[in-house]
Amino acid sequence: MDKNQATGLMLISALLLAYLFFLKPKADEQAKQQANKPAAAAAARPDTATAAPLDSAALVRTLGAFAAAGQGTAQSVELRNSKVAVSLSTRGGRPQAVRLEGEKTFRGAPFYLLDKQSADIDVQVPTADGRRVKLSSLYFRPSAVESVTDNGKKGQRVQLVAELAAGQQIQQTYTLLDDSYELGYNLKLVGLNGLVTAEPLTLTWLDRVRQTEQSAKQNRSHSTINYWTDDDLGSIAEASEKPEEQTATAPVAWIGHKHDFFTAGLVPAKPFPSGKFNTNVQEGDTTFLKTMQSTLQIPAADVQSAGGASFRYYFGPNSFPVLKDVAPYFERNVYLGWGVFRYVNRFVVIPVFNFLEHYMTNYGLIIVLLVVLIKLVMWPLVYKSYLSQAKMRVLKPEIDQIKEKYGEDQMKVQQETMKLYQSTGASPLSGCLPMLATLPILLALFQFFPNAIELRGESFLWAKDLSTYDAFIHLPFKIPFTESRHISLFTLLMTISTLLMTWQSNQMNPAAMQGPMKFYSYLMPLIFFFVLNDYPAGLTWYYFVSNVVTFAQQAITRRFVDEDKLHAQLQANKEKNKDKKPGGFQARLAEAMKNAQEREAEARKAPKQGGKK
Repeated sequence: MDKNQATGLMLISALLLAYLFFLKPKADEQAKQQANKPAAAAAARPDTATAAPLDSAALVRTLGAFAAAGQGTAQSVELRNSKVAVSLSTRGGRPQAVRLEGEKTFRGAPFYLLDKQSADIDVQVPTADGRRVKLSSLYFRPSAVESVTDNGKKGQRVQLVAELAAGQQIQQTYTLLDDSYELGYNLKLVGLNGLVTAEPLTLTWLDRVRQTEQSAKQNRSHSTINYWTDDDLGSIAEASEKPEEQTATAPVAWIGHKHDFFTAGLVPAKPFPSGKFNTNVQEGDTTFLKTMQSTLQIPAADVQSAGGASFRYYFGPNSFPVLKDVAPYFERNVYLGWGVFRYVNRFVVIPVFNFLEHYMTNYGLIIVLLVVLIKLVMWPLVYKSYLSQAKMRVLKPEIDQIKEKYGEDQMKVQQETMKLYQSTGASPLSGCLPMLATLPILLALFQFFPNAIELRGESFLWAKDLSTYDAFIHLPFKIPFTESRHISLFTLLMTISTLLMTWQSNQMNPAAMQGPMKFYSYLMPLIFFFVLNDYPAGLTWYYFVSNVVTFAQQAITRRFVDEDKLHAQLQANKEKNKDKKPGGFQARLAEAMKNAQEREAEARKAPKQGGKK
C-alpha cells in the first residue's frame, strides 16, 4: 500500500465513519398446534377495562344523540389464524391487542405488537350539535364470529354494532383470512345523516413501543412512522431522540408504525386526504422506548356510503417479499439504505440471500456463502488493485531516484513522477478506484444485516440471535466511549483479523506506511471495534469471514503476478513511449501542475518586488 492508496483508504474510512455516525443513519408443541389452529368461533368474554357508569343525564350531556350507546360492559372478541391473534374490544369496537403467533420477545415471552397499555386506536365523529364523539366512548354489540370465504380464501368475520336509535347504527366489521397478516376493517354510519356533519372523521393511532429485542438502543432507533404520499416516502428520522412531527397535506396511501423488525400498518381503500405524524422519546422510560402517533382524516361521505369506508390493517414482520404484496411501496418499511445502497440491497443482496435460503437453513453458513459469492464477483477488481500496487512497488526505486535528483523542488518531483507514470502505463489511482467500486456493497450490507428479520432468533456458534450483538463477555463496567457492558466476540475477531491484514500490508510495503500513516492504519480497526460492538452478530460475522476470504484471495492473486516480468513490461512501455506526449487526462493534469508551478514562482517573487518599491 503506497502513500496515494493509503490516502485514498483514509478518505474512504472517513466517509464510512461519517456514514455510520450521521446517516444511520433492526411453547411447547401443544401450544403451537393450538395457536396454528384457526378458531371457528370466539365467544365474547368480559374485559378488565370497564368504564365508570354514568347516569342518563350525564350521558346526554357528554354524548348527545349518541348517548344510547354510552353504557355497557366491555368485552373482548378474538379473531385468530396461524399467524396472528387479534383481540377486539366491544368498548369502541377497536383492536386492543395483537399477538404474532410463532414469535417471541428476546426474553422468550409471547410477542405482542400491540396491547391494551401500549396502543390506543380511536375515531372521532363530528356531530351536528358541535360535539366530537369518540367511538371509544360507545359500546358495541358483537355478532357471532362467522366463517367466510373471500376471493377463494377462507377466514373469519365479526361485526360490532352500536345502536343509537331505530335505524341508526355505527357498524364496524373485521375480517381475518387464514394464513394472513392482514385484518380487513370496514366502518359504516347507517342513518346518521342528520346527526353528523360533512366534516371528516379523525382516526388517531397512539402506539407506545415496548422493548422486544435485546438491544434497547437498536429497538428504539429502528422504530418510526413511515407513510406514502404522491409517489414519495415520508418518514420520521429513526434515530432522533427529540420530538419530531410531520404533516402530509397530500393524500396518504398507507401508514406504517415500524417496530424494528415488525410493522403495524393501515392501508385505506381510498387514500386519507391528509395526515399528521409525530414521535417522541421519553428519557429514562424503561417501559416504553418510543411513542408514535398518527392522526388521519376519513371523509364523512365514505363512511356514510352504502359500502362504508374500507381499510386493511397489517400486523406482521418486516419481510421484504411479504410487504411487497400488502400495498404498492409498502416494502419501504424495510430500511435498505438510501440512494444506490438501497438498489444494491434490493436487486443484488436480497435476491442472492433469498436464493441461498431455499437450499440452507443455517444462516451463519448462508452468510459465509454470501461472502464467497460477492468475493468471486469482485475478484477482477481485487486483482486490478493488487496489480496496481505491484506496479508501484517495482517503480519505487525510480521514484526514489527522482526525489533524490530534484531534492526540495516538489513541483518538479511531481512532474517527473507523472511523466514516469504516463510512460510506463502505471497510475496510483488505479489501485484506489477498485476499492471505491466495492464501497457500495460494503455500505449496502451495513444496512441490510441490522434490518434483516430473517436473522432474528437464528443462532450460530455462540451467538443466540444473529440479528443482535453476541454478548460473549459481560463486563461490570461500561466500555469507554460507548454504553456497552459487553464484548462481542464476532466483533473482536473482525478487529483482530483486520489488524492482521493491516500488518501484512505494511510488511509488503514498509516504506509506504511510516509515521502518522502507519499509526492511522492500525487505529482505524480499533475505532471500528467500538463502533460495531453493539451491531448485529450477523454483520460482524460477515466482516470477519470477508477478512478471512480476503487473506486467501490475496495469497492466490500473488501467484498470478510475477513482479520481475511486470517490471520488464513497464520498462518496455517506458522505452516505447519515451517520445510520446501525454494526452487526455494526463495532459490536462500536467498543464494544471505547470500553471500551479508558475503561480507559485510568481508568488515567491512578489514580496521581493514589493520591497524594492
